[in-house]
Amino acid sequence: MQNFTFCNPTKLIFGRGMIASLADEIPQGSRVLVTFGGGSVRRNGVYDQVSAALTGIDHVEFWGIESNPKVETLRRAVELGKRKKVNFILAVGGGSVLDGSKLIACALFDRETRDPWEIVRTRRPRGAIPYASVMTLPATGSEMNAYSVVSSLELEEKLSFTLPDFPRFSILDPDCCRSLPPAQVAASLADITAHVLEQYMTSPGQSRPMDRWAEGLLLTVIDIAPMLVEGRADDAALADYMLTATLALNNMIAMGVSEDWATHSIGHELTAFTGMAHGATLAIFYPALLRVMIDEKEAKLVQFGERVFGITEGTTRERALAAVGRLEDFFASLGLPTRLAEAGIGEEVDRRIAERFRERGWKLGENRTILPDDVARILAAARPAKH
Repeated sequence: MQNFTFCNPTKLIFGRGMIASLADEIPQGSRVLVTFGGGSVRRNGVYDQVSAALTGIDHVEFWGIESNPKVETLRRAVELGKRKKVNFILAVGGGSVLDGSKLIACALFDRETRDPWEIVRTRRPRGAIPYASVMTLPATGSEMNAYSVVSSLELEEKLSFTLPDFPRFSILDPDCCRSLPPAQVAASLADITAHVLEQYMTSPGQSRPMDRWAEGLLLTVIDIAPMLVEGRADDAALADYMLTATLALNNMIAMGVSEDWATHSIGHELTAFTGMAHGATLAIFYPALLRVMIDEKEAKLVQFGERVFGITEGTTRERALAAVGRLEDFFASLGLPTRLAEAGIGEEVDRRIAERFRERGWKLGENRTILPDDVARILAAARPAKH
C-alpha cells in the first residue's frame, strides 16, 4: 500500500425529510446563490422543500445549469453572484448542477478576475467561496468530493479540475430519486460502476480493505440495478443507490492504491464532441479499454471476475476476458449501447478524439502507459457493433 493522507470534511446529511434541516447548516449572515438545473426539482417537490427551508435567509436563484455544465451558462451565474455579492452557494440538483456550482464558487472567490474557463483550463483555482448541495441524482459523487468537470460549447472541450475545498455539507434524501427517468438512472449506474473500477482495476495486492470495499460497492450496484431501471425500487434500494454513488467517489476506496482515469478522459471527449451523457460514454469505452490493455489488467480482471461475477473456470486469460464480457453485458442490461456503432457515432468522431490526445500528448492509466496510439486502439475496439 502506498503512503496517503485522507481527509473528507464534507458533512453528509442523509435520509428522508432531511432537506428541512437546510437552514440549520447555512452560516448566519450568508447571502446565498441557489443554483438549479432545468426544472425537474419543481416537479418532484424538492424546490418547495428547499424554498421552505430557506425562509428568512437572503438568497437569489439561478436556473438553467445543464447536463455536462457549460461555461457559457456558468459565466452568467458568476455575473449574478457578483452583482448580488453572494458569499455562499447552494447547488440543488444532480452532479452537473454541483459541478457547475463549484466553478462558480471558484470564480467568485476573492473578487476573481479571470474568466471561468481559464480556471478550468489551468486547473489552478485560487480558492472557492463556501458551497454545499442538495443532491437529487446519484451519479457523480460530486456531493462529497472536490472534483468538477465543465464543458465549453465554443471550444468543444470538457475538462476536469480540483478545488481546494470540499462541499461544506450535502443533503441526500433518497425520495428525490423516485421520479428519475430511466435513461438518467441507466447512465448514472454506469457512472457509479466506472468510478469504482477506475480506483480498483489497477495492480492487484495493493490493499485488501480497498479491494473489498470496492467489490462490495460493485456488488451493490449489480444487485439494485434491475429494480432501478425497471422502476420498482423500494426505499432500501433507493437509499443504497444514493449512498453507493457517494461512496464510489469520495476518496474512501482510493486510500493507498493507484488509480486509472483513462476511460473518463476518453469519455469526456466523446461528450464534448457529441453531447452524449457521461455515463453512457463509460459503458462504451470501459470494456474496450480493458480488452486493449488486457496484459496490464489481466490479474485484477481475474480477481474481479471471481469475486464479483463468480467466474472460476478457464485459463487466466480466458477468465479475464470473460470478466470483461460480463461487465459489458451488465452495461447492456441497463439499456445502454456498449459500442460506438450501436450509439450511432460516426467514425469521424473517432479521428477527432484520437487527434486531440495526440495534440495533448497525454499519458494515461495508472502506469502512464496508455499513449495516444493506444487511445486510437481503444476507439477502434469500441467501434464495431456486437454480433
